[in-house]
Amino acid sequence: MKRNWGHLSVLIACLAVSGCVAESTNQVNRNATPSPLPSPTVSPSPVENRGSTQPLTLPVLDAFFADDSFSGKLKTRLQLSDEQVSKLKELAHSETAQLNEENAGREEQESATARTTATEEISALIGAEKTQQLAELVGELWSGPTDEAGDKSVPASNREQAGDSNPVPADSRIVVNIPAYRMDAFDDGRLIKSYKIGIGYPEFPLPIGPRKARVIIFNPTWTPPDEPWVARMKNVSAGQKIAAGSKLNPLGPIKIPIGGPSLIHGGKSPAKLGTFASHGCVGLTTPQIESFARVLAQLGDVKLTDEELTDYGRNKTETKQVKLDHAVPVELRYQTIVVEDGKLHIYRDVYDQETNTEENLRAVLAANGVRFDDLAEGERTEALSALAQMSGQPAGSAPKASPSRSTSPTSIPPPEKRTGANRKTTAAAKNKNEIVIEIAGLQGKGYPSPVALDTGSGK
Repeated sequence: MKRNWGHLSVLIACLAVSGCVAESTNQVNRNATPSPLPSPTVSPSPVENRGSTQPLTLPVLDAFFADDSFSGKLKTRLQLSDEQVSKLKELAHSETAQLNEENAGREEQESATARTTATEEISALIGAEKTQQLAELVGELWSGPTDEAGDKSVPASNREQAGDSNPVPADSRIVVNIPAYRMDAFDDGRLIKSYKIGIGYPEFPLPIGPRKARVIIFNPTWTPPDEPWVARMKNVSAGQKIAAGSKLNPLGPIKIPIGGPSLIHGGKSPAKLGTFASHGCVGLTTPQIESFARVLAQLGDVKLTDEELTDYGRNKTETKQVKLDHAVPVELRYQTIVVEDGKLHIYRDVYDQETNTEENLRAVLAANGVRFDDLAEGERTEALSALAQMSGQPAGSAPKASPSRSTSPTSIPPPEKRTGANRKTTAAAKNKNEIVIEIAGLQGKGYPSPVALDTGSGK
């Protein structure tokens, strides 16, 4: 299979950050109009950043090999031989070269298959125990560095201790819900801005967990790695720095590191929003990233004036860094069952995490004061049908249930008992990313709906 590799650079390029730092101690004018949200009920508390939960695929492993120090870590931490490291690198490199990003997300269980393939093929080379250690190392590196004081925690969101799977923040932070293709900016517990985003390809999934944004980098440069796909690119050579502002630079005009090899960056076309669009990063269009830079600066207590933004945009070949006065928490969530603005939203399980289960549905409803068994029969049937449709399961199958809990008798009828209308609904759902269900008991509850949503369609 053939692959256009213009965007893998995004994952690899964020292993190094360069440019001049422009620090500011000015306090920001907070003049954005916030939306009303439920009052905070739980004080923020630390949440440990557990990097070992990040998925391991061969393309992700290949990206980490672009860092020269990674091979050394495999030898010292995992006690791998030079031959084993060389074979691992060749394996990951070979798998990456076969991928086709144009067809990303079109096949069922792509993420699950990529993870299974990685586990099986890596285990054949270094054994199951070392494979687990490798996954933990990649997760640790992907989770990003600790603070100078050694702290790797991010304050928790409001209601988190109560078991809410998609809590409303009580502080200022950025929240990304990957399956919803949505990024939200909260200022002191109030949602002030929402963005439609592009997410990582199935083989290059966005990591999950708490991060921090500390700096905004304007006009970033890019150094292509020594990879075969780079050799196939026109006017690009490995190791040759691509200047800031160049059309060959996939990072766009602004990038924001959020720990490890993960970025929030621009340069995407509107068609890439609401779909798979990057290699482990949050993708935005150029107007979106310019808007988001203003919002992030506000949350980080740095004044970013119109004159400065115009100057950065005018001098496209000059890289500038704006350091935030304080780090802004960034939560990367994976929530496919969400109560939002009084409605139940069920999103497609884009990374095959098997989250669309009856057990999870019951837990989400319970966190919002509603028992699944108290729903009207029609509500239960509709919810369970949506779970199956958004989980990528074959038409007519019931959503997976916990081993300790049998599936409700109101699950979807088998194919032979379904009407033609039902079959059409299931077929149409293959092209949907979300199903919204009205449930009477959820009125006035849940996560807020988007505010001033930037869909990336504007100029």
